[in-house]
Amino acid sequence: MSTAETTKKTEVGSYFISNYPPFSQWKPEYVEEAQAAMAAPPLEDTPLGLYLHVPFCRKRCKFCYFKVLTDVNAAEIERYVSALSKEIELVSRQPVMGGRPFRFVYFGGGTPSFLSAKQLTALVNRLEENISWDMAEEVTFECEPGTLSESKVHTLKKLGVTRLSLGVENFSDEILQENGRAHLSPEVYKSWDWIQAADFPNVNIDLIAGMVRETWDNWRDSVRRTIELSPHSVTIYQMELPYNTVYSKDILGNHVEIPVADWPTKRAWVDYAFNELAAAGYSVSSAYTMVKNPDQVNFSYRDNLWRGADLLATGIASFGHVSGVHYQNKPEWGDYLGDLLDREELPLGRAMRPTWRQLLVREVILLLKKGWLDAGYFRNKYGVEVLDEWRDVWNGYAGDDLLTIEGDRIELTRKGLLRADALLPAFFEPEHQGVRYT
Repeated sequence: MSTAETTKKTEVGSYFISNYPPFSQWKPEYVEEAQAAMAAPPLEDTPLGLYLHVPFCRKRCKFCYFKVLTDVNAAEIERYVSALSKEIELVSRQPVMGGRPFRFVYFGGGTPSFLSAKQLTALVNRLEENISWDMAEEVTFECEPGTLSESKVHTLKKLGVTRLSLGVENFSDEILQENGRAHLSPEVYKSWDWIQAADFPNVNIDLIAGMVRETWDNWRDSVRRTIELSPHSVTIYQMELPYNTVYSKDILGNHVEIPVADWPTKRAWVDYAFNELAAAGYSVSSAYTMVKNPDQVNFSYRDNLWRGADLLATGIASFGHVSGVHYQNKPEWGDYLGDLLDREELPLGRAMRPTWRQLLVREVILLLKKGWLDAGYFRNKYGVEVLDEWRDVWNGYAGDDLLTIEGDRIELTRKGLLRADALLPAFFEPEHQGVRYT
């Protein structure tokens, strides 16, 4: 049995790998490293991206582990928007900008579409006093269906958004309610009509395999409805149970048994969805995403980020990295707002400067999530033969029919693709094996 198949049950502590070294290794005492990176010119030819975190939501989903806020009033939203605008102003003055245009911009959350059309316009107007994304090849905006209106959709198009990501997750109202989602399925269809009429170049639909109370019949129905909508891309996540979710706290603190689907079931559901999407003309873009037209639809945010692009992360608790240094903003409301509005300083909370080898590991594991690696890429960039460096891992996975190796190309099989995240810890350095991720 490979290390990728050690448990069937979805246990508390399971997580989606999005960076390396693990976030638990980033420390407040390393913040000076991030400050120094910000105060120096950028490394040559490094693409630049911008992330803006909007933490507000109508409800907190029971499986959510992000920094989100509910029950906020207009004054609190305005105060946050002011702080975010100030942060952009401060960031825009940092030497690490180096006169570079933003190649990609990402509005994440929380729920960016929680903001009204008027609030969004005011925010962007204030941001444009210091930055521009006119040259960005992609501007992504995450949306919760129930927060959209026809006017808001038109506002997003007018503000330069090129890619909408719609958090549908499931089409069953019963399951949406059970899992704490704020929207119901009629809102999906209503918002979809507005989105289609606005003619965005790239619209993604998110689904989650393994939500509480989900069944095979429901999953088939959700896949069928997604294909009927015919988005440009579909991203499917397998339900995780990180420590700080409502469900995880119920399991650990209240000893409540939460019926999250086990890993074999979730993988079977994603396998089914990938087969149905392929039959409808979609192609695999990563372990989570299928796209309708690979020649027209890419994901600049993902592809640049996974290859080591700089990401200026703004907003409460957001994660970024510049010139090889990882950092996270302060996660507490008072600390974040106070740094920006009272002290006019960047709200850096913790950081880490990865070693050269850790940056190599980071690219290996993140790019493997796309489903394949080119050994020549790492030979040219790092001077390392990754096939030799992790020969035992590759051979073990190949023996378990999780990947194939032909020349320089390492490619996950469908079996490997369905459990991509479970394959990655084998590449971690010994000191990070088994440590808490977040």
